Amino acid sequence: MINDKEVLLRKLTRREFRERMGSGDLNLCILPVAAIEQHLEHLAMEHDWRSVCAVAEAVAEKLSPKVLVAEALMVGISEHHMKHPGTLTLRPGTFMAVLNDLIRSVAEAGFENVLVLNGHGGNVAPIKGVWDQYLREFSPLNLHFMSYWDVYDKADAQDLLESGERLPEDLPGHAQEFETAVGLAAFAENVRTDIWQDQEDQRPSLATAEKGQALLQRAVDRVTIITEAMIDGRQRSETPAYHP
Repeated sequence: MINDKEVLLRKLTRREFRERMGSGDLNLCILPVAAIEQHLEHLAMEHDWRSVCAVAEAVAEKLSPKVLVAEALMVGISEHHMKHPGTLTLRPGTFMAVLNDLIRSVAEAGFENVLVLNGHGGNVAPIKGVWDQYLREFSPLNLHFMSYWDVYDKADAQDLLESGERLPEDLPGHAQEFETAVGLAAFAENVRTDIWQDQEDQRPSLATAEKGQALLQRAVDRVTIITEAMIDGRQRSETPAYHP
């Protein structure tokens, strides 16, 4: 019997994956990438990873059985936080080489649509810097990159945030109201609310689980729309032309 309820690739056996892919129902793979880094005094270092995986898994569940999440790259490019011990970082070249290998792996597994879903701001510029090369290398794979917060607009900030964070240019911020709210909603055990008052920056204390749930739901709904468009062919990546 085909295991068509599981949304995490790592939970499948090779036979189950083979059956899922052979059924024709499995259309798209989400590759989350993020970071393990300091998030002020009150958020656990895994915040970016947990956030992007929460969005990815919820999207896959909404589109089941068409989507699998291949939890890919937990550590990102965080050199700017290395003064805070405990932060983990990859050099940009290392990060991009591993991401390339992961995309190749899922393409060779049979996926025709791949979404690299990002949860860490420090990964954006390095990925965008080589993305045209990836599109050429992996063509005709329908390959897309986005951060989960790209789907927000200023109306979302006006509705849900009190600290003056603007969307999308100020997001995800760093351990401020937005990220703290997401943590309270999705993994409250990672938020140390008892030490908020000891921090100089009090903006995180404006966060609530209700705000975080609303932010996550909007992200999931909108990323789902993009993912559906990839699956049915309405959103296709274009192979950049080579310059003469």
